[in-house]
Amino acid sequence: MTIKIERKIVKYEVQKPEEAQAEKAAVAQAASAPAAPAVLPPAPTTTTVRDKNGHMAQVIRMHEKLERPEVLIGSTYKIKTPISDHAMYVTINDIVLNEDTEYEQRRPFEIFINSKNLDHFQWIVALTRIISAVFRKGGDVTFLVDELKAVFDPRGGYWQPGGKFMPSIIAELGYVIERHLQSIGLLRKPSLDEHQRKLVDEKRAEYEARARQTDAFAKSDFPEGAQLCAKCSTAAVVMMDGCMTCLNCGESKCG
Repeated sequence: MTIKIERKIVKYEVQKPEEAQAEKAAVAQAASAPAAPAVLPPAPTTTTVRDKNGHMAQVIRMHEKLERPEVLIGSTYKIKTPISDHAMYVTINDIVLNEDTEYEQRRPFEIFINSKNLDHFQWIVALTRIISAVFRKGGDVTFLVDELKAVFDPRGGYWQPGGKFMPSIIAELGYVIERHLQSIGLLRKPSLDEHQRKLVDEKRAEYEARARQTDAFAKSDFPEGAQLCAKCSTAAVVMMDGCMTCLNCGESKCG
């Protein structure tokens, strides 16, 4: 049988009959084998450990396939900003894993934001769904705090009562989630060590003592804004009857 070669031969090698048969068998096996999975298998949702009595126990971890219980516990936080007439109410519900065991853990499960202000309705719905999905995914969810707190409003932030600056409403939502995670033990509350606390207390006491000190000559019986008298060197010169007159010594430009 004659075969016409249309392309130029660049490289060739002589293949033995047994090698050709092995190559055909490998190609046929690859074609009949099922395709490899495109994604990695899910991580195990439970871990087998020994409890305090030495018995084997299943510890359930947070994962996205965990079914929502009929009842969840949670907390509601009020956010009132000076840039809006209506307050926002943030509710974070938690699920309790491995209840009544030494492995009991409280994890955030979902978040809801309610407000009368419908101007923010779209991004509120989107944000709550995304945050809730991250909560149910499991793992370390504390990164949400830093991500939200880093959002700045291009129109400018606002000051909270007490003197704390808030760069945006989203950032304040990050502070709310941070406070909630601290309350359930997923985040540690920032605190000063013994030396830092001592230094702060000393500086505070020094400032308060300096504020209590008054100059013996600071108190004046004359009107505020009075000018210095050239005769008695007292800030008591005021305009009276169209003439600059010292209220301390009576010196007057009009004689």
